[in-house]
Amino acid sequence: MTQNTLTGSPSAPKVTSAAPSPRRPAATGRIAVASMIGSAVEWYDFYLYGTATALVFNKLFFSSLDPVAGVLAAFATYAVGFAARPLGAAAAGHFGDRWGRKPVLVVSLFTMGLASALVGALPTYRQAGLLAPVLMVVLRIVQGFAVGAEQGGAAVLTVESARSARRGLWGGFAMSGSSLGLLLSSGAFALTQALLDDHQFAVWGWRVLFLSSLVLIVVGLVLRATIDDPEAFTAAPRVERPVYDTLRHHRGPLVLAVGLRVSQTAVSYFYTIFVLFYLTDHGHHGKGLGVTVITVSAALSMLTAPVWGALSDRFGRRPVFLFGAVGSALYVAPFFLLVDTGSPLLAGIAVVIGVNVFHDAMFGPQAAWLSELFRTGVRMSGASLGYQTGAVLGGGLLPLLATSLYLVASRTPWLVCAYLLLLSALTVTAAVRAPETREGALAA
Repeated sequence: MTQNTLTGSPSAPKVTSAAPSPRRPAATGRIAVASMIGSAVEWYDFYLYGTATALVFNKLFFSSLDPVAGVLAAFATYAVGFAARPLGAAAAGHFGDRWGRKPVLVVSLFTMGLASALVGALPTYRQAGLLAPVLMVVLRIVQGFAVGAEQGGAAVLTVESARSARRGLWGGFAMSGSSLGLLLSSGAFALTQALLDDHQFAVWGWRVLFLSSLVLIVVGLVLRATIDDPEAFTAAPRVERPVYDTLRHHRGPLVLAVGLRVSQTAVSYFYTIFVLFYLTDHGHHGKGLGVTVITVSAALSMLTAPVWGALSDRFGRRPVFLFGAVGSALYVAPFFLLVDTGSPLLAGIAVVIGVNVFHDAMFGPQAAWLSELFRTGVRMSGASLGYQTGAVLGGGLLPLLATSLYLVASRTPWLVCAYLLLLSALTVTAAVRAPETREGALAA
């Protein structure tokens, strides 16, 4: 066995092959844009479900329960989708490392869009009884499987196509597709709520948002049809069982990748899902404030995520990421204090600081750092499994657990703060132990 030059983990014997020529910047930019737009379509659907969970699904699909139980049940179905994400990551990793990054991303995009459109056609509990939430759970699992295939694949495709000095920048740009998806979903929710009254929105307005996924599928598929697999992948030797090889020979990098994701995903869903519920339930702010603020922060993230990625190209992955991880931990208590002033302006500023300063400092460099931890033959398997296992442990349980802790603590947020501090400690530990990969070549 040889040693992976970046992680020190054992890898399969090397096969000599011609070094791939670097892509032209224009080609890299085209691939990054296609990855960003394709990811935006997938994340539009995924975030749309999260927003609807916080605002309407408890009333439509769990109306037989009291309001608090309905909210918890809705967040539980939201968490179920995360359970399928590692399965999607494993499938995507196997086929992506064996057959290519592009075909996997095309299939995941189509699957996500179709599942989301079907959510828009579901009967409610009043119309179909228990069948309604059961069908909701099934489609949520399909959504989770699809997004599990998407995130790691889009990151790897873009990073492998970029010059070494710009992997953080282009990786951050591609990952900002999730911010664009959030911008589209929260913006669509805000616009629809402004145009319709509560009854119209509950009867048919939310359905239009999900059915529009059919249009977005076409846009995403056209863009992804224009890209090719990167030369770093096509010139590298194949691994017969990449997922097994990752679990057997690359456990160290995989554990670090999971750790790097835990707090980042928790912080992400804290600001995009739990805060919606908190702002509404706490009584100081109207129901439209949360959606509006999230829309603004998502628009800013399309700039701030690539900027933080570029800073990691200049100063290193670890220091930039640690700034975000430590800052997120220290900021959570001041965040609640700002929101609890009752000022909509201070609440908005509080969310923007949490998302665009601290969260994006972790998110921007992450695509490059996780991709650089693994050699090419198992890169999509390792990165995808790291992304989605960390997402389950961090983001998947966050809305449900945070809401439960908030209610258990008599509607005070301090148990939520303690929970986020615990997750932050895990991520800071992983960041300290992970190798600095900024200047290293991608291992074949």
